Amino acid sequence: MQYCKPRQVSQCLELAILLEASAHKPGNVSLVTNFENTRFEHFLASAVAATPFFEFAAEQGTAVAEGRSSVTGIRLGQLIKDCVAEVDAWQHGGNTLLGTVILLSPIAVAAGMTSVGKGFCIRRLRKALKHVVESTTPADAVDLYEAIKIANPGGLGEAPDLDINDPASEARILRENVSLFQVFKIAEKYDTICSEWVNNYPVTFDMAYPSLAKKLGDSTDLNEAIIHTFLEVLANVPDTFIARKVGLERSRKVSSNARRVLDLGGLKTASGTRSLHRFDQQLRRSNNLLNPGTTADIIGAALSLCVLGGYRP
Repeated sequence: MQYCKPRQVSQCLELAILLEASAHKPGNVSLVTNFENTRFEHFLASAVAATPFFEFAAEQGTAVAEGRSSVTGIRLGQLIKDCVAEVDAWQHGGNTLLGTVILLSPIAVAAGMTSVGKGFCIRRLRKALKHVVESTTPADAVDLYEAIKIANPGGLGEAPDLDINDPASEARILRENVSLFQVFKIAEKYDTICSEWVNNYPVTFDMAYPSLAKKLGDSTDLNEAIIHTFLEVLANVPDTFIARKVGLERSRKVSSNARRVLDLGGLKTASGTRSLHRFDQQLRRSNNLLNPGTTADIIGAALSLCVLGGYRP
């Protein structure tokens, strides 16, 4: 597949967001389920708002590959901040895509770097992705902090160092020359998005993507493929968005319940389908405190790799 034009990269990522948002994943907004203040149409608007920034990110990557720019000049943090601000301006449903934008923006750059005159290669893209995130700067870190303040996500909690809620953190980042990659290393133990960045996206590339790609190849039921991959990731990786809000123990309990649904067959069996429905209802109680939002972000990233690789619904 030839997809070297940045616009095609951005279309692939936009489609990935739309497919992820549409699937009826337990505890999340979907085509058929909404939260009180965040609805499916908010995610549709967010995907539209984010797409031009993914195109720009891919253009930056292409410029690096062609020797017209350097990877340190991409200003990835500013790109993420501007994208998050545009997403916020396009809808009134609150934080919809912060984690997804943080994961997909470097992927867009890497796709631009590796697709010039070549087809899609997952190995090359992952290698470029590592280079992109490791080349971030202190200015990127400050911009990322500003992006988080714009999105205003729930459950941030307190960081052991360079806490975003500390007014002195941004000045320290610049004074002490702390890159965004280094900031994410501080947070990797309690935030899966940060862990993905600093460890070359292990959950995305080694678990979610191969599982999802196989399911999409074996079945025409897109919703089932996404839901079952979502459950597999959640069963194996406790959701840190839940953990930050209600504690790691309850997050692990959610993972255990996801495993139980899979053990019963998920959507492939009547008992599994009933268990999935009960699981979904449990996650939606208590003002959605048990929403596995980080797991949904990982699925969005895995879908982006599938679509970049040629998958079409």
